[in-house]
Amino acid sequence: MRALVLNCTLKPSPATSNTEALAQVLIDQFQKANVETDLVRLVDLDIRPGVERDMGEGDAWPAVHKKILASDIVVIATPTWLGQQSSVCMRALERMDALISETDDTGRPVAFGKVAGVVITGNEDGAHHIVGTVSQALIDIGFTIPGHSWTYWHLGPGVGPDYTETDRGHDYSDRVGRNAARNLMAAAQALSATTFPVPESDG
Repeated sequence: MRALVLNCTLKPSPATSNTEALAQVLIDQFQKANVETDLVRLVDLDIRPGVERDMGEGDAWPAVHKKILASDIVVIATPTWLGQQSSVCMRALERMDALISETDDTGRPVAFGKVAGVVITGNEDGAHHIVGTVSQALIDIGFTIPGHSWTYWHLGPGVGPDYTETDRGHDYSDRVGRNAARNLMAAAQALSATTFPVPESDG
C-alpha cells in the first residue's frame, strides 16, 4: 500500500511547517503499518495554474500527478488563512481536476478505489469548513472519503503560538490524526477500483 501527503503550506523549505508537523502524526502511523509514504511540499515546486495534467514546459505538476496515480491513500494537508484552505491547496485541487476525465482500461475514473483525508492547522476558525470543501472536491474527482479521515489543530481566536511552539491541544489533534490514518488504511485495504461500476457514458 502507498500513501501520498500533499503539504499545502505557504512556507517554502527549509522553513518549519506546522501543517507538516501534524501530518507527520499520520505519516508515522502509515509507516508503522509498512505503508510506503511520500511527502511533497507543493510550494517548493513550480506548479502552473490550470486544470490539465500538464500545463507545458517547466510545469512540475505531472510528477505529482504520477505520484497520485501510484497511491492508494492521498492526504491533503493545508493551513488555514482567512478561514479558508491555502491558495496552494486550491491550486492542487484545480490541477487534480484533470483526474476526472482520466479512466483506466475498463472505463472507471482513475481515482475510484483510492481514499483521501484532510489535515489542517491554523490560529483561526475554519477547520470544519475546510474539511467540507476539500472533501467535496475530492469526492467529485472520484476519491472515497472514509469516516473520521481528518484531523485539525486550531489554537482558537486571535494570534498566538503555532502547533510546533506549544503542546496545547496536541492530545486531541494527534489522537484524531492517528485514528484518521488507521481509518484511511482500513478503507484503502477494503476498496479496489473493481468495487465500483463503470459509469454510464454521456453518449
